[in-house]
Amino acid sequence: MMSFLSQNMPDMLNVQLSDSSADLDFFIEGYIKFKLFGQDLFITTTHVSLIFVMLMLVVFAIVANRALKKADPSKPPKGLVNIIELLVQTVDNLLVSNMGPKHGPRFANYVGSLFSFLLIANLSGLLGLRPPTADFGVTFPLALITWCMIQYNGIKYQKMGKLKGLFEPFFLFFPVNLISEVSTPISMSLRLFGNMFSGTIMMALVYGLIKVGSVSLAIAWPAALHAYLDVFAGALQAYVFVMLTMAFISDQIGEEF
Repeated sequence: MMSFLSQNMPDMLNVQLSDSSADLDFFIEGYIKFKLFGQDLFITTTHVSLIFVMLMLVVFAIVANRALKKADPSKPPKGLVNIIELLVQTVDNLLVSNMGPKHGPRFANYVGSLFSFLLIANLSGLLGLRPPTADFGVTFPLALITWCMIQYNGIKYQKMGKLKGLFEPFFLFFPVNLISEVSTPISMSLRLFGNMFSGTIMMALVYGLIKVGSVSLAIAWPAALHAYLDVFAGALQAYVFVMLTMAFISDQIGEEF
């Protein structure tokens, strides 16, 4: 009997785990498979979510553009135009307060686009999608773009002082300073990815646990968690990523406001 259990325990555990996790959906799934240069590639959950987020941003941009063209500049803004002006003023004020009036406006397009994308991507879980920011393959390229802008502005404004800073306060600190520079995109991307992926796992576990019970409990419990994990945490992580972007770039510019 003991020998039978020892031989079949792994299979029994695998069956139990697969049965318990059958309804959990927080993994990246492949929908369409195709070959490119001899390699098997997939259209995954992340690609579908990214396409949806990009379509939302494009549609909003088209609608906003038409609304601004039809607006009468001699009259106070109202409706959608008022919302657009509020968003633009918020981004401008954020840039000026963190990067100064001299350099802040130059990064309005990048910071505004970055925040809009991250906010919609993080909130896409409310629509039943898997947030694309819960994929490290999305957050890491975003952090790399920011890192390249950090290094570019550091070289542009500090010139040789950028290289000299790696050896300060003396040359023995070169490895530590180098690791600090290289780890910036890793830490930024992992922070965003970890928070969004953990929220995705928690919501999948919650929906997996809701088997029986009252309808009110089945609605109220996930709704409360969505309000925190998607709305609050999603907006907060988008704000933190943008704030770190402005802080790192402003630090490389190194000029007073």
